[in-house]
Amino acid sequence: MQKSGFSFSGCSRRRFLVLMLFQLIAMCLVWTVLQHLSTDISEWLPRSLSGQEWELNEEILTKRAKLPFSESSGDPNDAKAGGGLGFIPFSNELSRSLHLKNQEPPRNRDLFPELAADHVPIVLYVHNRPQYLQVVVDSLAKVKDIEKTLLIVSHDGYFPAMNAIVDNIKFCQVKPIYAIFSPHLFQDSFPGLGPDDCRGAEDHAERGCVGNPDQYGNHRAVRIISLKHHWWWMMNTVWDGLAETRNHDGNILFIEEDHVILPDAYCAIQMLIKLKATKCPECLAVNLAPVDVNSRGENYPVLIVEKIGNVGYSFNRTVFNMIHSKSKPFCKFDDYNWDITMWAAVFPSFPSAGYTLRGPRASAMHFGKCGLHQGQEKGKPECIDDYDRLKVTSDETEPYLNEEWKVMKFPIRGYNKGFEGWGGWGDKRDQQLCLDFSIMYRRSNRNMPFEDGVQQGILVRKHSYPLEPRAAQTSILSSVRPLGITKQGRHGHHVSLPSQVCSTLVASNK
Repeated sequence: MQKSGFSFSGCSRRRFLVLMLFQLIAMCLVWTVLQHLSTDISEWLPRSLSGQEWELNEEILTKRAKLPFSESSGDPNDAKAGGGLGFIPFSNELSRSLHLKNQEPPRNRDLFPELAADHVPIVLYVHNRPQYLQVVVDSLAKVKDIEKTLLIVSHDGYFPAMNAIVDNIKFCQVKPIYAIFSPHLFQDSFPGLGPDDCRGAEDHAERGCVGNPDQYGNHRAVRIISLKHHWWWMMNTVWDGLAETRNHDGNILFIEEDHVILPDAYCAIQMLIKLKATKCPECLAVNLAPVDVNSRGENYPVLIVEKIGNVGYSFNRTVFNMIHSKSKPFCKFDDYNWDITMWAAVFPSFPSAGYTLRGPRASAMHFGKCGLHQGQEKGKPECIDDYDRLKVTSDETEPYLNEEWKVMKFPIRGYNKGFEGWGGWGDKRDQQLCLDFSIMYRRSNRNMPFEDGVQQGILVRKHSYPLEPRAAQTSILSSVRPLGITKQGRHGHHVSLPSQVCSTLVASNK
């Protein structure tokens, strides 16, 4: 009688056992992956972006390779450690909590539920000068139409006095964000100053300390290198990281904590954005103030084209992508000032060489005589000593730009050929951290040169619109008859210029 069931030959049994073994291995691998994905992502803020594959999705930083900072010597002088390159530091508890705060929605949405369709977001970047910040916030509260836009306040560090001022803003939607890798959040490790870091002009060979000196022989100083780190982190986060602005292709206005804003500023920036398309299509930006921070304008009935200034500047996503494509020269240039780096190493490579359009009267003013991270030294008061500049005349409260005005163009006076910066940015760790910020929110082929990013690989938003075609010739007026200007010239008294309502001018340029 024939036997029922299955029978296996020796060969069949071996094949069956091998198959079962592979299935068991596959199940173990699946279980391991599921365990990894269940880990709280807040515990894994980025450590390294060099030689690893990373992705930052729409909501949170997602790590693809867990390489802690501590697994390398971290010594930029150690070739075996990869030259110390490619390390975003361990996040500490404060850094992780601020990362979560950055994802919170804007405040005051109950008071201002809708933003204007054509709103220009305003980004105010600050450090730790509460007396300065209060002056700026008070000036913003008086700006016409400020309630129609979003104010983003980017903090370099976490300071209760600064937070309290921002918490009290009630005149528009406001979103505070914090640079989660600010040197001011890391007291005893990079990007702060660690116990093994070289100081001043110290020779690392003598003490075995960590760090690379700048071109002048000086090692990194946290107080000043944070300037460039914060600006570059902020730019990448605002344009590519925040839910509120990553889909915004139009202009964004940037101001600092020592820039007082005049009541007509928001209207003026909208006017200038519209006028740029016809008056200076080759301009990269528009400005609320002259590049000369001591000037309040010429008071001529003309529009001004000149070098981009760092007071009240505004550009769109296309220009940011151009800047982003120069991440490598920006991050490698040995100067801790972001603006000098832009003028010396980035803008000269652009076809329009860094021109901006502005009005003949300032709508924003620099009112302090201290640098961004000065004025808060122990035992010393903040150095607001230019209160006279805060006085606003009645003429400066109303829109004044006229679309019929011609254009006066001032040539750009750049840095001499061979200028290599004022130093302070020689440490390879700072340079690499800066480069890491460039790819925080973008997929990138790690072998792709950064400067070729826009053209060759770093994904750019497909719906970013191109720059307007360059004008054949920009009008340059060698002499313009001023309207009642005094002998004090461009730094003198103000005169009444033809006024035009903001909404009327904007409508006429659609």
